[in-house]
Amino acid sequence: MKPAKKTVQDYIRTIPDFPHEGIMFRDVTTLFASPRGFRMAVDQLLHPYAGEDIDVVVGLEARGFILGGAIAHQLGKGFVPIRKQGKLPGNVISQPYTLEYGEAVMEIHDDAIEAGAKVLVVDDLLATGGTAEAGIKLLEKLGGEVVGCAFVIDLPELGGRAKLEKMGQDVHVLCEFDGE
Repeated sequence: MKPAKKTVQDYIRTIPDFPHEGIMFRDVTTLFASPRGFRMAVDQLLHPYAGEDIDVVVGLEARGFILGGAIAHQLGKGFVPIRKQGKLPGNVISQPYTLEYGEAVMEIHDDAIEAGAKVLVVDDLLATGGTAEAGIKLLEKLGGEVVGCAFVIDLPELGGRAKLEKMGQDVHVLCEFDGE
């Protein structure tokens, strides 16, 4: 009997009680460590956007940098990071947002994209949607047009996808996990 074909989800390990008790952490480092799994994730994330008019790929800190860089390379496009406050040199614009367990601020260089640029936003995980929402708001402040948001994992119970779709965003995810 032929073994079942692996999916992206099969390469993701779960670590209980990290970073806090009761949290089931979905660890994509095992996905990234597998050449086959990583290639599968990158291919599946960019597939809906192949042939789309995209000017730049934006990755959200930090695992979004790994995925976004690979997708930008595959699409032959530039890559722009959106980082946590205080990590970018030069002039930036900022956007505060709420996390499940506090508040944070995301930043982008004030000249990172041109007005009218079509942008694909990439990250590993969609939970409450706060980080992605902050990133989208930063891109819109610069005049960017977000054409899609791509994530490896969605935690549907936390409502991030619904939040982004309510903002009018196209959301593409590769797998879902129940619970936090």
